[in-house]
Amino acid sequence: MSERNIAVPAAYLILERDGKILLARRFQTGFQDGNYGLPSGHVDEGELPVETMIREAKEEVGIDLNEDDLEFVHVTYELPHDETGNRVDFYFKTKNWTGEPAIMEPHKCDELLWASLDTLPENVIPKVRLALESVRDRQPFAEVG
Repeated sequence: MSERNIAVPAAYLILERDGKILLARRFQTGFQDGNYGLPSGHVDEGELPVETMIREAKEEVGIDLNEDDLEFVHVTYELPHDETGNRVDFYFKTKNWTGEPAIMEPHKCDELLWASLDTLPENVIPKVRLALESVRDRQPFAEVG
């Protein structure tokens, strides 16, 4: 009998404004530093992905989100890339929030950038690029092997 699979869940936020989305460049994290990602974070024990997204948006970019304004748009399942195991990533988007996005964790992020989904920078984290392209193409699910 095989062991049950355990996947680490995370939530990602796609903020939309004037036809662009907000990207955050990773800095001194030990993972994909120098590449752009999205405001995101791991789902804590006892927390739901939407709760994670609301918490992480405040912690990372200083904005307040309303649960009713979050639209689930994509999920990615990823096989292990390190010892932490499989991943399941939930993507939410919104055009509504309170506050102006700013770098709240300068020890983890050194730049915020508004970019078009059609002209993303070359240095977007590959799995985030896949998810964003899937969202653009209205594909709700992707697998990363």
